[in-house]
Amino acid sequence: MISLVNSPEYAQHQTGSHPENQERLEVMMNHLIKEGEVGKSDIHQPIPASDDDLLRVHTAHYLKHLKNFTGSGGGYLDFDTFTSPQSYEIAKLAAGGAITASKLVFDHVDFAYSMARPPGHHATPDSAMGFCLINNLAVALEYMREKHGLQKFLILDFDAHYGNGNAEIFYQDPHVLYISIHQDPHTIFPGKGFIEETGKGKGKGFNLNIPMSPGSKTSDYIYILEKILAPVLRKFNADFYFLDVGFDGHREDPLSSLQLDDDFYPWIACYMQKLTPKMVLILEGGYSKDAMARSNLKMIKVLKDKSTHEDQWRPPGKMMVKDETKRIFKTIQDTFSPYFTF
Repeated sequence: MISLVNSPEYAQHQTGSHPENQERLEVMMNHLIKEGEVGKSDIHQPIPASDDDLLRVHTAHYLKHLKNFTGSGGGYLDFDTFTSPQSYEIAKLAAGGAITASKLVFDHVDFAYSMARPPGHHATPDSAMGFCLINNLAVALEYMREKHGLQKFLILDFDAHYGNGNAEIFYQDPHVLYISIHQDPHTIFPGKGFIEETGKGKGKGFNLNIPMSPGSKTSDYIYILEKILAPVLRKFNADFYFLDVGFDGHREDPLSSLQLDDDFYPWIACYMQKLTPKMVLILEGGYSKDAMARSNLKMIKVLKDKSTHEDQWRPPGKMMVKDETKRIFKTIQDTFSPYFTF
């Protein structure tokens, strides 16, 4: 069973011709409806996050600045993060969507998917960044920790861009394991997410980065994720699982140099279902609308059908894996040997 959390009000975060615009959601939702995968009863309306919810993650100074900036008409907060007059309230709604999805999974649903905007995983405690205003996933995680007493959380982020906000917020927290597979930060925003960024203090060893070289394909992703995910997730033994969903690693996406195909997304959904029976999905990036719509549909069908036969989504024939991918795995294996064995 999968429930979607979505609202037409997300369109009020108006960004014009910016890559992160409302058409992304509209195309995906329309495709799901057209293909008969989503009915009205499957869609839950989000409730805005409260000020207390936001303050568990963000500073009061930043939230005041964001509210005042948008209330004065909005514009560019930095070189690529755009806001309109309604953006602050809609960002609260997007964060609330992540909370709503988390509550659904905690209560009775196997999988819940917050299809919201603006995205969140670049937002740090005191700044917007990379199209993100509020860190939706972090707000939801802290809500579940505070309200339901959950102890250990796992985040798997497969957006093409490293979720630097996620990492910064939980960098010293041994109770949150953040795993991010993304394009090599030498070659893409935000310029962070290297293997040696493993966490700090008590959080050392709980920030696991998998930086993939430009041109990496589905076969490279499968090769390295199959080696790392199962042993790490089983040892960490989280109470609650988040999947940070990014479609911008698709070969048709204009903002990355990765070469994933449509089938990676149902593959990762299948594979994760083998490791955990319940998880929350939160939408992040993806800027090729057609590729997003196709890949998203396949991923949702897997979760709806509870399919765990991931081999059907593997590339046909012998998997071709780049030597660079094998070197990356060996470096990760050596770096994390004090913490995990894989």
